[in-house]
Parts: sequence; structure tokens; C-alpha cells
Amino acid sequence: MSLESEGRRHRAAAATVAGIPVEIAEVDAREATLRNSPQTATLPRHGTSEGRQLRRWLTQLLVTERVVAAEAHGLGIAITDVTPTEEDLLPDLTARLEIGSIAAGVLASPQARAVYARVTAGVDIDGAAVADYHRRNPRRFARGDGPAPQFGEVAPAITEMLRGAARRRAFRIWLEQRRAALVWLAPGYEHPGDPRQPDNTHKH
Repeated sequence: MSLESEGRRHRAAAATVAGIPVEIAEVDAREATLRNSPQTATLPRHGTSEGRQLRRWLTQLLVTERVVAAEAHGLGIAITDVTPTEEDLLPDLTARLEIGSIAAGVLASPQARAVYARVTAGVDIDGAAVADYHRRNPRRFARGDGPAPQFGEVAPAITEMLRGAARRRAFRIWLEQRRAALVWLAPGYEHPGDPRQPDNTHKH
């Protein structure tokens, strides 16, 4: 490929993942799909600051999907019958907020959930953390105005809740690290929260 052709190819990329381009046309196609969905009435107008932020978010989703696919291949991960469901990993709105909208979006994929299971398999909670949580939140699993449950009654539920939160945090951190290592973003396709890009609304 000539230098001129390589330059055109680079300019057509919104990002690269491990050196492989994510074409602007892919962002266009993902946006078109979204704008043709029932969600279209809630979306910002194309070409506005908010519209450009939407495209940045879609770019993040695309590159994260590529990162997960590359890591699944590298780790030799296959989708199996025991791959967790989306509800297993993200049981409620709090869980989705904890892990972030991009990671939550990616976990719609069985492949991503299989990667999640592998990456977080070693994350667990010790008994002291469970007991401490119950001490600080004795009514967390109480029924209405009834008495606070005894520790032994709620220890399994607390363990499951804390383990889920710890694994979501571990996956989010792992994903951020892998994106930092593998992803390059073109000007105009930066992370929506990047304070250096002109459409970021959270300036201080």
C-alpha cells in the first residue's frame, strides 16, 4: 500500500484497536441503526454538540467490542452453556451504573460475558467484609418494618451482593487498562468525558 493510500485509510478511521482501523463508516452505520430504532425521539440532533457526543459514545462502544473480541481470542475463551447471563452480571440499575454504560452495553454480548467470567473468576469477598457490611447495614435485607435479620440469615445474600460489586469493579478496571493499551482515537472521536475535547460539558 502506498503512503498516500495509507494516509487516506488512516483519515477514514475513527479509531484503531491494536492497529486495526475502526472506520468512520462503522460509526455512521451504528448511528443510523440507533436513529432508526424506537429510541430515535430521545436522541440529540445530528451535528449538534450532543450529537457529536453520541458519536463519541458509539465509537467507545465499537472499540470496546473490538478489545473484548481480541482479548477473548488471545485468552482462548469460548462461549459455553455456563456463560453467565446479562441479568446474572447486571441485575439492576445500580449494577449498570457501577460498571458504566459502555461496559454494560458490551455485556449484552455472550462473548463479553464469557470474558467477564474469566477475568473476574478470582475475585471474591472475605467473611470479615460481609460481617462488617451487616454491622453497618443491619436492616439492608429486613422485610418492611419487621426486625433486623440475624447475620446468618442474610450472610449469603450480602456475600453475593458484595462479590458482584467487586467483580464489576475488577472488570471495569481491566477493561480500562486494555483499552488504554490497545486503542487510539482520532480527533473528533475522543472519549465523551475527555476534558480536552471541545464538546465535553463537565469543564471546571
